Amino acid sequence: MSISQRASNVAVSATGAITERAKELAASGLDVISFGAGEPDFPTPDHIVEAAIVAARDPSNHKYSPAAGLPQLREAVADTTTASALSISAKQVLITNGAKTAVYIAFQTLLDSGDEVLVPAPFWVSYPEIIKLADGVPIPVFAGVAQGYKVTVEQLEAAVTNRTKALLFVSPSNPTGSVYSQDEIKAIGEWAAQRGLWVVTDEIYEHFTYGAEFASMPALVPEVAERTMVINGVSKAYSMTGWRVGWLIAPPEAAAAAIRLQSQMSTNVSNVSQRAAIAGLAAGTGHPEMMREAFDARRQVMHDALSEIDGIVCPDPQGAFYMFPDVSNLIGREVGGVKVTSSHHLAEQALEIAQVAVVPGEPFGAPGHVRFSFALNDEDLRRGIDRFVSFASGG
Repeated sequence: MSISQRASNVAVSATGAITERAKELAASGLDVISFGAGEPDFPTPDHIVEAAIVAARDPSNHKYSPAAGLPQLREAVADTTTASALSISAKQVLITNGAKTAVYIAFQTLLDSGDEVLVPAPFWVSYPEIIKLADGVPIPVFAGVAQGYKVTVEQLEAAVTNRTKALLFVSPSNPTGSVYSQDEIKAIGEWAAQRGLWVVTDEIYEHFTYGAEFASMPALVPEVAERTMVINGVSKAYSMTGWRVGWLIAPPEAAAAAIRLQSQMSTNVSNVSQRAAIAGLAAGTGHPEMMREAFDARRQVMHDALSEIDGIVCPDPQGAFYMFPDVSNLIGREVGGVKVTSSHHLAEQALEIAQVAVVPGEPFGAPGHVRFSFALNDEDLRRGIDRFVSFASGG
C-alpha cells in the first residue's frame, strides 16, 4: 500500500518531537525539564472553565452549529479586534479549530499551485509545511542576530519574483521573540501594498510584549487591509491551547471563501470550546496581563543566565515567550564531553546529558540556534537554566 506524495513530504513538527522525547525520558524516571512546548504553564481561568461546564449541559450546544462559528463569538472577536484599532465586521471572522487551522485555511484560500510566499526566517516550524500543503512554495528570507531577526524591505524586494503571491508576517515572533516597530511595520506594509501582495499576519502573541508595543499591520497601513488575512485565537492569551479555538479575519470575499472551505473540512468548531472562548474575551485582558508580567520576570532570569555562557549570543526578546540564542560558536567545540556538530546535535546532547529539552534551530530555518520557551514555572525554569548553563559551559 502507498500513501500520497503530499503526506509523505510533510515534516514532523520539531517542537512536538522534542516534547514527546522529553516525555518519554520523564516516563522512564528521569527528571527532565522541557523548554520545548509553546504553551503557557498557567491553567485556563476558572470563569472560562465554568462557562464551558454550563455550555456542556445546554442541549443547544449538542448539535451542529454554523461553519463560520457561533454568531456571539464572531461578534466578540470583531469587537475585541476593533478595540485594538482594526475595524472589522463579524462577517469577516471565521472561527477555526485553533490558530494553526486558521493558517492552513488562509493559504488554502489564497494559493494556487506554484504560488510563492515570502516567509521571514527564523520562522515557526509549521509555516513552510502548511504552505506546501496548499501547493505553494515557501521562500525563506533570513534575518539574523545582527538585525534583530527582523527582515527589511530591501531583503523582501530582492526575494520577489513573478510568482510571489503573499507575504507571511509575524510580530511578535515565534521563535525569536522579535517585535517590529511601527515604522518597520508601516514600511513593509506599504511595500506589500505597492507590490499588490497578500499579507497573512499572525498576531497570536499580541498580548505578550516587553518594552515594545504590539501593532497590527492592516491597522497601521489601511491600503494593505483589503488584501490581508489576520490570524489569532485564545490559545496563548487565555491559557487555552487544548481548547482549540482560533480565528481568521479576512476581507469579505476571502472570508466567504474560507468559510466554504471549512464547511467541507470540519463543519463547526466545538460549541463548548466556543462558549468558553466567549467567556474569555468578555473578561478582558486581565489574565493575559497577569501572564505577561510573569513571563517578563522569567525572560529576564533566562536572558541573564544564558548571556553569561561563553560562545552564546543571546538577544533579549521583546515579545512572545521564547528566547532564541545563537549557539553557532559552540559548534565544533566539546560540550558535555562530546564534540558538537550542529545545533540539532547540541539539543540532543542537552536532553540526553543534562535532561534539558530545547528545540534546535534547523527546523526554524536557522541552523546554529536553539529555542527556549520561558512559559514554564519559576522553579523548573531556574533549575533547567542552571543545568543548561553547566552543560554548555563544560561543567
